[in-house]
Amino acid sequence: MDLLGCVLVSETPEGTCSGVIVETEAYRPEDPACHAYRGPSMRNRTLFGGPGLAYVYLSYGMHRLLNAVCEGEGVGSAVLIRSLAPLEGVPLMRRRRGRAADLCNGPGRLAESLGVGLSLDGHDLTLGEGLYIAPGPPPRGEIVSTTRIGVSRGAELPWRYLVLGERVSVPPRRISGRGLRRAWNVREPA
Repeated sequence: MDLLGCVLVSETPEGTCSGVIVETEAYRPEDPACHAYRGPSMRNRTLFGGPGLAYVYLSYGMHRLLNAVCEGEGVGSAVLIRSLAPLEGVPLMRRRRGRAADLCNGPGRLAESLGVGLSLDGHDLTLGEGLYIAPGPPPRGEIVSTTRIGVSRGAELPWRYLVLGERVSVPPRRISGRGLRRAWNVREPA
């Protein structure tokens, strides 16, 4: 939840791309959908490396997905960054994706748009260089939680967070029957 509104920045030799994080999903070690559920392995060792590391893996053999490790060293837990509102480098994102639309509304799409490769697994997202997360303005819309999507185990857990009104991977109108909850309103009262 704390990542919503932050800016994800990718600096590569091709150029800089960035976007505001508008959708995330949480994965904890007791969660059967978490890669850390069965303990450390060569594939998931980054999950146990400590907060602020990028956990990048290949999903279905074709999509690179970016997570931010969020617990202390030895505890396998991360947040999947699912969607961004593009800020900078949109022409480069379009070239990388080969299309003008749907650049960052989905975890595979945003990784492709930002040029996130498997070589960034274990990269420190707090250093402010290469691939990093920077503070951003408070989200413009209300933050809500719902059940996660794209998982077969632990799907009932309401650990997907998104900013209403932003372009996300699966719009809220399609998830209203799946446990949409008001998390909190980040706007100041009038």
